[in-house]
Amino acid sequence: MKHLMETYYFKSIPKLYRIGYQKYYTLQNLNTIQVACIIFFILSVAIRFFVTVLPPSLTRIHNFPEFSIANWATIFITPVFYFVGHLLIKRLRSRGNGLQLSLAHTLLFSSYLLACGIVFTFIATSDPSNSIIIYLIALIAVAGVYTFEYQESVLLTLVNIFLFSILLLYTHADPTEILYNELLLIVLSGIFFFVSRHIYSYRASQHLQYRIIKEKNIEIEKASGFKNDVLGMVAHDLRNPIGAIESIAQLIEMDELDEDMQENMSMIKTSCRKALAIINDLLEVARNDNSNQMSESLVNMNDFLRSAIPVWERVSSFTNKLILTAPAQPVHALIDQEKFNRVLDNLISNAAKFSNDGDEIDIILSEQETYVQIEVTDHGVGIPTELIPNIFDRFSKSGRRGLKGEKSTGLGLSISKQIVEKHHGRIDVRSAEGTGTTFTIRLPRIK
Repeated sequence: MKHLMETYYFKSIPKLYRIGYQKYYTLQNLNTIQVACIIFFILSVAIRFFVTVLPPSLTRIHNFPEFSIANWATIFITPVFYFVGHLLIKRLRSRGNGLQLSLAHTLLFSSYLLACGIVFTFIATSDPSNSIIIYLIALIAVAGVYTFEYQESVLLTLVNIFLFSILLLYTHADPTEILYNELLLIVLSGIFFFVSRHIYSYRASQHLQYRIIKEKNIEIEKASGFKNDVLGMVAHDLRNPIGAIESIAQLIEMDELDEDMQENMSMIKTSCRKALAIINDLLEVARNDNSNQMSESLVNMNDFLRSAIPVWERVSSFTNKLILTAPAQPVHALIDQEKFNRVLDNLISNAAKFSNDGDEIDIILSEQETYVQIEVTDHGVGIPTELIPNIFDRFSKSGRRGLKGEKSTGLGLSISKQIVEKHHGRIDVRSAEGTGTTFTIRLPRIK
C-alpha cells in the first residue's frame, strides 16, 4: 500500500523529530535568504541605475517619490539581511546553536519581502486589485521557498493582512474599492497560508521518511553485526567437537573392524568433513561481513593462475582438465591471494560439479582498458534461466546437487561475490542449459 503524505496544516511533526527538522530546514531557509538577498539587491541597484541614467521626462520618477524612497530602502536594507544571515549560518554550522535567532531572522526577512511586495504594488496603482503581480510574486516566494511551523505561518498571514490593510487605508480609496481589496486580501492570505502549510507537510514527510529509513538501517546493521558475531561463535565452537569426532573415528579405524563397522566409520568421517566444510563457509561469511581488511599485494595474475591449477588438480577428486589461456605479457592486479584462491576454488569446483568426467574447464585471463578479466567456463549442464537472478544470494535456493550427487550449502558463490566486491571488482554469470556456464570476474586494472 502506497504511503500517503501526512498533512500538518495546524500542527507540527512529532516532538521526537521536531528539533532535528527545525535545524535542517532553518539552515535551508538561511541559505535561500542569501540567494534571495543577492537577487533582490541586484534588481534594486539595476532599477536605481536606469532611473539615474534615463531622463526624468522618460521615467517620470518625480511623479512617484514613494518609489524612489522604497528603492533606496531596499538597496540599504537587503545587504543587512545578507550579512546577518551569513553570520547565523556560520554559527549554526560551527557551534550548533542560534536556532531561535535564525528562525526570527527568517520570519523578519519574509515579512520584509511581503512588505516590499505590498508597497511596490500600491506604488504601481492605488487599486491593488488591478495590479497585484508584484504582490503575488512576494506571496509565492515566501510560501513556496521558506519552511515555517504553523504558528509562524499564522503570524506571517496576520502581518500580511495588517500591512496591506494599513496601506489600503492610507490611499484614501473609495469604500467600495477598499471592500473589494479586503476581500481579495482574505482570499490571497488564505492561499498563502495553505500553500505554506502544504509545502511544510511535503518537506516534513520527506524528512520523516529519511529519518525513519536511517534509523531502520542502523537497526539492521546492529542486527547484522550481532548475527555475524553469533554465527562466528557457534561455528567456531562446533568445529572443535566435530573435528574430535573425526579424529576418534580415525583412531577406531586403526583396529580390525568388520565390513559393517568400517562402512559406519567411513560415513562418520564423510559426515564430519561435510559438516566442517559448512562450518568453514559460515566462518568465512562472518569474517567477511565483520572485516573490510584485505592483505592486498600487486600480483602477476599469469603466474598466480598458472601455479593454482596444479594444486587444485592434485587435491581435488574431480577428473576435469583445466585449460589456462593468458596473454604473453604479464597482467597485474591488486589482490589478497589467500581470499582470491577461495574464489577460484569455489568457481572451479562449481564448474566441475556440473560437468561430466573428463570435460575441460577453461580459465581465460585478459586485460581490458580499465579492468583485468578472469573467466571460468565449463561445458556442462548449465543453469536454468529462472535460477540465475538469485545464484549469488546467501543460502540461495538456486543451489543444486552436482552430477555426482554433491550437496551445496548455498554459500560458495555468495562468498565469492563478497570477496570480489571487497577487491572493488564485480562477478557476473551467463549460462545456457545444455551448453555450459561462464563466470566472469572483473578487477580494477593497475596501470
